[in-house]
Amino acid sequence: TDEQLKMLDTYYEMLINYNKHTNLTRITKKEDVYLKHFYDSLTIVKAIKLNIQTLVDVGTGAGFPGLVLKIIFPNLKVTLIDALNKRIVFLKEVIEKLNLNDIEVIHARVEDFALNNREKFDIVTSRAVAKLNTLLELCIPLVKVGGKFIPLKAEAKEEILFSKSALKKLDVYIEEINEFNLPYDYGKRTIVKIAKPKKTSVKYPRKFSEIKRKPL
Repeated sequence: TDEQLKMLDTYYEMLINYNKHTNLTRITKKEDVYLKHFYDSLTIVKAIKLNIQTLVDVGTGAGFPGLVLKIIFPNLKVTLIDALNKRIVFLKEVIEKLNLNDIEVIHARVEDFALNNREKFDIVTSRAVAKLNTLLELCIPLVKVGGKFIPLKAEAKEEILFSKSALKKLDVYIEEINEFNLPYDYGKRTIVKIAKPKKTSVKYPRKFSEIKRKPL
């Protein structure tokens, strides 16, 4: 809608102004932000229909994809998680300015957040955060039984190959892989749709130092 387009414009202006003193993104040209951040965030619709669901964006950064999804799909109940407080401050300012409801911002590491929020979300997503085998252990505990983990990746064939062990240990499976190119040769993208048919063992996620030392 026209209102949503205005909200994206406001978001863009706030991003650029905040970026002058606090690094949020290397991408600053308007057409690049709209394509590489806004459009790219919305490509999750290739994997799932969005309506009235709970969605958590792990390692949201400057709000991609979670905040963009909230603007375009206002019925979503969105939680944004990031470990850096400077990003949290920015996200709260944008949310207040746009007068968005049913969206919360959490300053935490995801492995800590998972301790009290297990099996809580219909959709867990993450964009440009970590390798898939690491992401699986961090994110799958947050997904409801019957829910989906949908990471947004660039080229991901190798990551998917190295995630077979993690998928097995976490009792989840890849339901769909969607590969495509962004318009204007802006690069390849891969959306992985992962299904969770049963509860995750309480031993996951481990402490991040253990995950990093010995990935699943």
